[in-house]
Amino acid sequence: MRSGLCLALPALLLAAAASAEIPGALLALDVQLPPSPGRYPEGAPPRFVLLEKGQFFVGGQRQIAGGKLDGAEMKAFEARLQRIRKLQGLGSQVTLGMGGGRYRLQVFGKHPLEITATGDPKSAAPALQPLASLLQDLEDFDHPSLRFLRPDSFLLVARDGALPGGCRRWSFGFLPTEAGGGRVISAAEAADWPQGVDAAQACLAQQRFVVTLRPLFPGERP
Repeated sequence: MRSGLCLALPALLLAAAASAEIPGALLALDVQLPPSPGRYPEGAPPRFVLLEKGQFFVGGQRQIAGGKLDGAEMKAFEARLQRIRKLQGLGSQVTLGMGGGRYRLQVFGKHPLEITATGDPKSAAPALQPLASLLQDLEDFDHPSLRFLRPDSFLLVARDGALPGGCRRWSFGFLPTEAGGGRVISAAEAADWPQGVDAAQACLAQQRFVVTLRPLFPGERP
């Protein structure tokens, strides 16, 4: 499952999922790794989202998956978060060590927590190991219940720009200039377009646009 999802997202930027909202979310992780040519961050979903009743979602380069934790696993997550909250001197900005990784961990609820960590979790100091190990586990999350999901909808983002190759005809019921901040479209509308971090070039009259379609998790409100 892990290799099929291509979970190592080379150009995922934290801003790509920053505005996403999933009702009932307890925890969310966004990841930025060193850039790679030809990858568009707005097409990638969050790396990991955990909901109140144990349901979770995992995002890859082009696909999404989901599963469910049992009660004991949820308690284990809660215990790990408590250990992180008790770390001495922990602030909202943390340096783990060498490396170009960047992680944004959000914990929601009555006692919200948001941490932006940079560097490689494997090189973190012993005092930061509770945080580093959680980031590693969520980044590479695997679980027996994990199954691919067929998205019901996508977030379409259109930006001024040109790509090599041919140009697709704009076929949606709104102008590309109205999708700079994203427009939700159905799976049927997205069927013939590249999805995830792969972008398409669309044309309307003499204008060219770079278009990405990000698969949305069930219940997600971008």
